Amino acid sequence: MKIRTLTAGLLAACLALTACGKEGGPSDGGDGGNGNGDTAALSYEVAEDVTVEGSPTFDQMKKTGHVVVGVKDDQPNLGYKDPTSGEYSGFDVEIARLISAKLGFDPKKIEYKAVPSAGREQAIINGDVHYYVGTYTINDKRKQQISFAGPYFVAGQGLLVAKDNEDIKGKDDLKGKKVCSVSGSTPIQNVRDEGLTEPENIVELQTYSQCVSELLNGQVDVVTTDDAILLGYAAQQPDELKVVGEPFTEEPYGVGLPKEDDALRDKVNDILEEAMEDGTWQEIYDATLGKSGTQAEMPEIDRY
Repeated sequence: MKIRTLTAGLLAACLALTACGKEGGPSDGGDGGNGNGDTAALSYEVAEDVTVEGSPTFDQMKKTGHVVVGVKDDQPNLGYKDPTSGEYSGFDVEIARLISAKLGFDPKKIEYKAVPSAGREQAIINGDVHYYVGTYTINDKRKQQISFAGPYFVAGQGLLVAKDNEDIKGKDDLKGKKVCSVSGSTPIQNVRDEGLTEPENIVELQTYSQCVSELLNGQVDVVTTDDAILLGYAAQQPDELKVVGEPFTEEPYGVGLPKEDDALRDKVNDILEEAMEDGTWQEIYDATLGKSGTQAEMPEIDRY
């Protein structure tokens, strides 16, 4: 699998995003940015006469006439809900919108549901969402309950600290430090499994934004999760926060889908693969995550 690299040294790069479009690809929807490092919604041509035979999830979408997508709402450049306009934006949101359009549903009619990490599997199992796109790491444990299309991106676990912190330079410096991440997430499990800090120093909260607030208030020493997420927070407050060390895991992001819906999984894989081949994936990336100064390589679809 090809792994992309993030360049932390470019954190202070301009975050005022503009969509870059081409004929047949995404273009600026004209709604304006939200000022939080995310872009206005891009535009995608809605496919006509789409069928996904043998997919109960697709049949349910057709019955209701719209798509319900599980997302994150507090991750700049990935999945972010503007508190004023209520609009969602970011790389994951654009991937969700692209999938909707290619399935034949107007992305403007997507119903977004913000689901925290700990509740993702159950939301898919219960049918609360048709699919989930939100920094969702593909792993064997989760595949026992749901299925994944993708990966559409590969991140790596990193560390976010206060700008003036000189004690923490990598994962080997976490002993005795209060480490915050989200309940039910892969990063917090990695901290626990590897014994990176003492159990009493592990702080689990519901959202990464809560962890960042605790870091800014001096209640924790470090926030850990995927570097793509952390770079977004650091770029929001470059005078207060920084990302340190090298990524120490691989986190392949997938689209979460109902366990037995192989037909829809295969269709979404086709959509992602086409986007990588025709340049759409790169345009989405450049208009969102890429504007934080990061560089990426497209991953290879895992058709397990």
